[in-house]
Amino acid sequence: MAPSDRTQFAPNSPAARDIAYYLHPFTNPKVHEENGPFIVNEGKGIYVYDDQGKEYIEGMAGLWCTSLGFGEERLAKVAYEQMLRLPYIQGFTHRSNEVAIDLAEKLISMAPNNMGKVFFTNSGSEANDTQVKIVWYYNNARGKPEKKKIIGRHKAYHGITLAAASLTGVEYAHKGFDVPLDRFLHVTAPHYWREGQEGESEEDFAGRMAQEIDDLIVSEGPDTVAAFIAEPVMGAGGLIPPPATYFEKVQAVLKKHDVLMIADEVITGFMRTGNMFACETYNIKPDLMSIAKALSSAYLPIGAVMMTDEVYQVLRDGSDKFGMWNTGYTYSGHPVAAAVALETLRIYEERDLLGHVRSVMGSFQEQMQQFADHPLVGEVRGIGLFAALELSPDPANKGMFDPAAKVAPGMMARTQAHGLISRALPGDGIALCPPLIITEEQIGVCMERFSTALDETWAHVQAEGLV
Repeated sequence: MAPSDRTQFAPNSPAARDIAYYLHPFTNPKVHEENGPFIVNEGKGIYVYDDQGKEYIEGMAGLWCTSLGFGEERLAKVAYEQMLRLPYIQGFTHRSNEVAIDLAEKLISMAPNNMGKVFFTNSGSEANDTQVKIVWYYNNARGKPEKKKIIGRHKAYHGITLAAASLTGVEYAHKGFDVPLDRFLHVTAPHYWREGQEGESEEDFAGRMAQEIDDLIVSEGPDTVAAFIAEPVMGAGGLIPPPATYFEKVQAVLKKHDVLMIADEVITGFMRTGNMFACETYNIKPDLMSIAKALSSAYLPIGAVMMTDEVYQVLRDGSDKFGMWNTGYTYSGHPVAAAVALETLRIYEERDLLGHVRSVMGSFQEQMQQFADHPLVGEVRGIGLFAALELSPDPANKGMFDPAAKVAPGMMARTQAHGLISRALPGDGIALCPPLIITEEQIGVCMERFSTALDETWAHVQAEGLV
């Protein structure tokens, strides 16, 4: 039935107009035409309000990104002032603006592992897409034109542009789009609970995962493998922290084979794991880093690639062979987005948000762990201020529901009905990733609503004969 034939939405209402004109990302169009949109019109602090005025805890910080919550007046003010002063200037052919310069300098001062240069993008997808071009250019400049393959991981999410979607390892991002492209390889997700073998210790599992990468590099030929990309904590593919010693072992393999390490900190960057960057949490020493999301608390689109001086020098010297560094975006280093990002970083420091995260994350994780003994929960996993449950019909044997049963999406709908926005993940995971400003009291309310939805989901799967 065409949208114009529908009667359940009032004519010319926001819902009817949404269905008529707006193709949503990551949304089933047929289901959307039947059910209509969930319209949010306002936000304040950790709360958002729908078009009927109902209040929700935004338990996913939007898409893992609104670290300062909603309604931060300082960010609105600085955006307004920058729009009046200089709303736009391009960054091509030596042009610049002071606020982008200030932001680049600030990011380098905060970043781990001797990062030396910043290249601005508009999103995490663009940052990771740019990483591919950097890696390929880097090896062309080094006279190694065959060294181009990039290894990602199953269940990883690195974005949805063409190259970033090829790095991504979740099936839903590939269906119908003819990706991954050639040169993109994937290894097993380091999910110890799901992938570990009987009797295998966590460290032995990490060793096996590193050996798989080593074996793949050798099989493909070390002269053809250029880089390995990883989220320090896998996000949209399941919210999976790495097993102990994983990155230590993996980095040794990469170093042995002259393979670059790309850390995708788009979700984990800016305090989410209890350090400014998750590379500090897991002692990752990347050659390249991607950041976005909390860089501006999502108030305006901005992302970036950071690289070590060693990588930059190769790109710099490549100008002798290729001339200009011919890549970039119309809005790279956009002065308004850069001003908002810079003010976001100032707020983080002035309010000691890192100290706040460290003061509440223990309580957050402890309260999530209380669900570990629930009859519907196979695993609780997380770090810092995000965590997930994996729902299972048979937790003792790590059983999985038929995806058609939509158990996690059902629980997500129930949390929303109780005023908490959560997110269903592949494999019947259900995640929470609240704004970093959340308080102890608000965490308690969040968990009460989450618990109610979990119990209702348990009752549902029992009634449906799914357990």
